[in-house]
Amino acid sequence: MKKSLLALAALGAFAGAAHAQSSVTLYGVIDAGVNYVSSAQQKASANGGKQISLTSGVMQGSRWGVRGTENLGGGLKAIFTLENGFSLNDGRLGQGGSEFGRQAFVGLSGDFGTVTVGRQYDPVSDFVSGFSAGSQWGTYAAHPGDIDNFNNSARINNSIKYTSPNNGGLTYSALYSLGGFAGEFQKNRVWSIGAGYANGPLAFGAAYLNAMNPNLSFYGNTETENTLNRGDFGKNSLIAGFSSASALEIVGVGGSYTFGPATLGLTYSNVKLKDLNDSRSNGEMNTGYSGSPKFNNGEINLAYQLTPALKVGGAYSYTQGSSLKDEKTGESASKPKYHQVNLGADYSLSKRTDVYMLGAYQKANGGKVGTPAQIAGLDQARNDRQAVVRVGLRHKF
Repeated sequence: MKKSLLALAALGAFAGAAHAQSSVTLYGVIDAGVNYVSSAQQKASANGGKQISLTSGVMQGSRWGVRGTENLGGGLKAIFTLENGFSLNDGRLGQGGSEFGRQAFVGLSGDFGTVTVGRQYDPVSDFVSGFSAGSQWGTYAAHPGDIDNFNNSARINNSIKYTSPNNGGLTYSALYSLGGFAGEFQKNRVWSIGAGYANGPLAFGAAYLNAMNPNLSFYGNTETENTLNRGDFGKNSLIAGFSSASALEIVGVGGSYTFGPATLGLTYSNVKLKDLNDSRSNGEMNTGYSGSPKFNNGEINLAYQLTPALKVGGAYSYTQGSSLKDEKTGESASKPKYHQVNLGADYSLSKRTDVYMLGAYQKANGGKVGTPAQIAGLDQARNDRQAVVRVGLRHKF
């Protein structure tokens, strides 16, 4: 009897220890602020003008999420993340109405690295986007249309992802998304690889992404919904007419160097949308253009920690696209070009609450035809210039 009681006590202690090594965490970000925009055409109306509005999720997207881990023994852990995006202004779901549209995955982690499955970020987001100003201190510093996804506008559905352990500062990752269509293995397939290095003041990363039928596989939130030419992301004039592309390729590199309170960052990306063809039925907007447009994006940014509570930053980015051929006339359309300058300041009231101010100015140039300005996340301007100033409050929990 005594032996049985001792065995039960030992088993109870073991169960308690195992339970203590498991955890579930609720977290979130609430971001709200007021915007002044110099020129905006809501819903493509010609009656655009100055605009003052309350907007949610600019410094960071407003969200709440649950993440958990369970120790399985032998260094192996089960992990999961469920993350919901929403608009603080009206309570609507973000990411096209998906309940956990920001992230939703489960996986195993150990000495071998981490394997996860679900809806998650790709290696371009993991290894390169963090060097851009848009991911550090303001969405409005994103490159036009977030064409290279450096601002993490898109996530990958139905994906399997492997991330290596940190080996002396070096980490690498690979992702593959299954299309799920019988007899069409390549349809809606996405794959991506990347690597990054961080040691001391120096950090850099590089990644590549390839998506078939990107209007659904990359820009869409579900297998049947596309957002390339509608919604907050697709309404950008830079990419709104490319829903018929058969494939998307993104090559991105970035790096930073920290010296004292200052950090200098550089990024470059090359984006190619292949084989525009309006005869395909994978989009809502027929533009009459053919070809494979390319976009090159370059950025330099600087962040400076003036005091333990106050951080300021500035950035300049340049985007240039290739010309397209009009299928009816045979003439080439103009090459879009964008110059953009961003400034920002962030003051921490506590570890979890801060106030910030962001400013951006964009000048667009499209040759003879002309290209309207459109800072990422805003409505299109009436002309080739647009400016925005935002004052916001962010709280993390």
